Amino acid sequence: MEGLQALVVDDEQPVLDELVFLLGRDERIASVRAARSGTEALRILESGDVDLVFLDVAMPGLSGLEIARLLARFRRAPRIVFVTAHDAHAVDAFELGVVDYLLKPIREDRLRESVRRAGADAEGDHGTSDESIAVELGGVTRFIQRSAVAYAEAQGDYVRLHTVDGSGHLIRMPLSSLAEQWEEAGFARIHRSLLVNLAHVRELRMQAGRCSVVVPGGDDPVELSVARRHTRELRQLIQDRA
Repeated sequence: MEGLQALVVDDEQPVLDELVFLLGRDERIASVRAARSGTEALRILESGDVDLVFLDVAMPGLSGLEIARLLARFRRAPRIVFVTAHDAHAVDAFELGVVDYLLKPIREDRLRESVRRAGADAEGDHGTSDESIAVELGGVTRFIQRSAVAYAEAQGDYVRLHTVDGSGHLIRMPLSSLAEQWEEAGFARIHRSLLVNLAHVRELRMQAGRCSVVVPGGDDPVELSVARRHTRELRQLIQDRA
């Protein structure tokens, strides 16, 4: 991987200086530029040679969320890491497809992990590289990897992500949107309320004309029913992967 061109955007000078300093110590970063406002950041971003942006979420004028939404329209959008003192925007971060979500005060080891994730995303295709997903549990935001999700289940306006270790995490997003975003990463719709990670399908069962798949779920495997209209396509997808 070639060195990443980074941009740090924060209206607080001490935080800006610290991030520039810490990123300058990372051998994977080729250069670091700084901006104290969203307007200044956009002027730099228009040059098109920025690979990775560290965005403060709450800034006067253009906020980090607004800048991220603008960057989503770029033909070659840089990867984004949100930097904030609060975790209230973790769901927004996931919906905008950011690489990572850093909480202040910044720890150098956690910052280096963000750079690693951005580098991994740059080396793979945008749709197929692994992705970190912000989930909330009891007021605490944590990150899980998309590759650890065995299946996703619609629950009203939310989706519950079931990981291979048997844990479940709610995110606020329609299953239809998630299915579209994760299709290229190997996730397939098997029911109007279920999305399965093909990489974790252990068995495909056909019994009395009914189809089901078995995926890991902690101590015990989980069997999921496949709707008739998805059966043929699912069997073809599994055959193609094999």
